[in-house]
Amino acid sequence: MRNLTAYLSFLKKLFFIIVLFLSFKIYATHIVGGEIIYRYAGGDNYDITLKVYRDCSSPTAFDGLTGSTGGNIMAALITVMDANGVLINVFNIGAPVVKKIPPTINNPCIETPKNICVEEGIYSITLTLPPKTGGYYIVYQRCCRNVTILNLVNSGTQGSTYFTKIPGPEVAVNNSSPSFKNFPPIFLCNNLKFNFDHSALDPDAGDVLVYSLCPPFLGLDGCCPSLNAGIAGVSPNCPNPPAICPGASSAPPYNAVNFVSPYNSAYPIASNPSITIDPNTGLLTGSPNLIGQYVVGVCVQEFRNNVLINTHYRDFQFNIVSCIVSVVSQVAEPEKQCFGKTFTFKNTSTSSVGNLTYLWDFGDPNLLNDTSILVNPTYTYQDTGRYFITLIANPRKPCADTLKKQISIYPALSIDFNAPLQQCLKNNSFSFSALGVFASLAEFRWDFPLGTNPPFSTSKDPPAIVFSKSGFQKIKLVARQFGCRDSIIDSVKVIPRPSASIRTLPALLCDPAKIEFGNNSTSELPIKYYWNFSTGIKSSNFETSQVFSPWGVYSVTLTAVTTSICADTSVTSISNITVFPSPSANFSYNPEITSIFEPEISIVNKASWDALSWQYTFGDGTSSFFPVERHTYVESGNFVIMQTVNNKFGCKDSVEKIVQILPEFRFWIPNAFTPDGNSRNDVFKPVLYGIKQYDFRIYDRWGNKVFETRDPDKGWNGFFKDELCKQDIYAWRISFMNEINSKVEVRSGHVVILKNL
Repeated sequence: MRNLTAYLSFLKKLFFIIVLFLSFKIYATHIVGGEIIYRYAGGDNYDITLKVYRDCSSPTAFDGLTGSTGGNIMAALITVMDANGVLINVFNIGAPVVKKIPPTINNPCIETPKNICVEEGIYSITLTLPPKTGGYYIVYQRCCRNVTILNLVNSGTQGSTYFTKIPGPEVAVNNSSPSFKNFPPIFLCNNLKFNFDHSALDPDAGDVLVYSLCPPFLGLDGCCPSLNAGIAGVSPNCPNPPAICPGASSAPPYNAVNFVSPYNSAYPIASNPSITIDPNTGLLTGSPNLIGQYVVGVCVQEFRNNVLINTHYRDFQFNIVSCIVSVVSQVAEPEKQCFGKTFTFKNTSTSSVGNLTYLWDFGDPNLLNDTSILVNPTYTYQDTGRYFITLIANPRKPCADTLKKQISIYPALSIDFNAPLQQCLKNNSFSFSALGVFASLAEFRWDFPLGTNPPFSTSKDPPAIVFSKSGFQKIKLVARQFGCRDSIIDSVKVIPRPSASIRTLPALLCDPAKIEFGNNSTSELPIKYYWNFSTGIKSSNFETSQVFSPWGVYSVTLTAVTTSICADTSVTSISNITVFPSPSANFSYNPEITSIFEPEISIVNKASWDALSWQYTFGDGTSSFFPVERHTYVESGNFVIMQTVNNKFGCKDSVEKIVQILPEFRFWIPNAFTPDGNSRNDVFKPVLYGIKQYDFRIYDRWGNKVFETRDPDKGWNGFFKDELCKQDIYAWRISFMNEINSKVEVRSGHVVILKNL
């Protein structure tokens, strides 16, 4: 028995979980709009009509439907409360009458999208509501809207509240609410202007209706999608479920939906121009420019004897889609606004049904023949002003499009100015004058570059404009008249002043200092140059050179002069040309001529006293930094010894002298050797001095070459192919050039390999 009780308890819990899951699925609805209307039915009775709109793909959005009709099994409940929000009663309004809203836009040239479908559910009930001070609120609340709405934050979690107010007898007796004549089109074309009649009818004669855009209101949420519903359970749409769902709607005031910036109730759709509604006619206009779904609220205020007695609310979802338009009538905006009375129209109409025909009406109220069938006509108006033109593309054909457009005809405005001739920067003063076609009341503004005096002018003909910089100076002229604007940009040339400039001098100048004076002067005009040195030397060359000696401080002045249209002078000077004293290099050496057999040379420093450092280069690739040196040459020849000395200023001097190392000739060669590895007489080679182009070869008695070298320092060790040759007599041959007489000599003989026994 205990086990059976536990099992039944488990089944109850499981059933409750399943119901919660089904409830969540059922209440995931896609409501796209709604409103409540009432009409006085006589006595104390009022006919109440609730209209709710849903996506066709969301059959659970309508309460009170069961079976094959699809819908929410929960009853559709409306709440009635007094003016203070005190609950009077909750009424079950039964099942709705469901019908599809035709997805039309009343334009045969636009193909209807096939993926948009909206259904209308109409609930009706008659309530007996005796007259009551303050009146009654009638409210219907529900969740949820489409998750794909662009202008709402987390739109799938935001519900809807549709309500109306029956005024008390102290305000109005037996009132009926206004009702809109049409449901807005369920789709609008992206980048295409729309005009929709959103006006309403009021059964009460004499009431004045005022239209406006207003915010939709929040309703129930994902935890309690309907009144008296089972709690949906924890989910992203219901993070904190309440203990119980409400059985009646909440009391006013109601919170507006949460818009995504920059959208709000006055700017609910991405549109240029913005969506607007005429407060008097209810004409809703705009030009959407972003594809998506948007929620829009429209209110109509009901005034009687200048007293507001009720406000009727409706919210609905606009689907902005990319439309396929067969014919679109379009006229391009003029490049300029003030073009005079003659207007050339640029037709930018498009068609996917072949070539179009056109009918223009230029809107001249005093003429009947102000028409044309040309593609891009030109028309001359009798007077300036504003005119409404009409362009019909494909007139009198099934697929046509009509454009009505306001244009403004203003007196012509086309400005220009002649850039004055170039002037010199020095003492420049320019005058300007506006030219072109403009009215006497035209306003002007001249803008000049930064530093100009004055920087701008509002005169038609500004005089005495002084530029502070040279080069091409940009000038902008803007003219305005009748709200029109025209501008032009041009430039004037300001010739720069000449600029005298001497190229940078060397960092160190030593006596005697020969300086090449480079000229970096600039001028756009022919220029003359005058050099003046403190030595008394003058020059009129473009560049010049000068030798400064003895050491000391000198100066130079360069004057640049232009004598053409801009007579001007520029002067630059260098007053601190410092020339430092130089040391004197000198040395003696001994001997000046010697033999390669005695190749050592002694060098003695004889440089001036102010020398602080010395360097000798000996002409054989070696050098020394000692003031006194002894150097030995390893080859004969004539060698240049150069001494370089430096003083404390960094100035230096050098001197060169030649030493002769005379060649000597010697030739001696042994006739035997003992290659036994005892380091005595192991290698056979001659003793040579004063030779070049050396070639040494050795042959055995059969004429085989066993050794060859061209290196005078290399001899034969008695081996051939890594084996020691046997004791025997070998022939040798040596050729060389004698350095003394520069003759080629050949010597030959024999050598004996001896082996110690």
